[in-house]
Amino acid sequence: MAHSQSSSVPVMASGMKTLSFRLRPGQDLKEELDKLVQQEGIEAGAVLTCVGSLTDLTLRLANQEGPSRWQGHFEIVSLVGTLSTGGSHLHLSVSDSTGRTLGGHLLPGCKIYTTAETVVGVLTDVAYTREPDPTFGYRELVVRKKAKPRKK
Repeated sequence: MAHSQSSSVPVMASGMKTLSFRLRPGQDLKEELDKLVQQEGIEAGAVLTCVGSLTDLTLRLANQEGPSRWQGHFEIVSLVGTLSTGGSHLHLSVSDSTGRTLGGHLLPGCKIYTTAETVVGVLTDVAYTREPDPTFGYRELVVRKKAKPRKK
């Protein structure tokens, strides 16, 4: 699909490298992703895929202030979002043994049951920050080109 030059949404292209890993039983999905972002210095990234299972589930549901919690056995149906040392924004969907699906903002408290096989894309040419948006006042994504390192 061709990129429309008349688009009012600024779009920035970037190269990407990928990181593949497996989280193990008992690890916290959100905490491990946050650690990865800090350890790797990820300025702009995205979760490309994540499959696995959880026993404990903690989400912030749409338009709710606080967390909601469940215990049981849940399949990770989808994990999507942006990652950055400047602030990550992740949404998780899971299903239970009846196929009922829950989803919302990923919070700490999501414990791995058997595995979480994850691939993260790290964008090499842009950096993400979060700045207040005047529409609602939330800190929203701002994408900027990374400064090119100076040659010595």
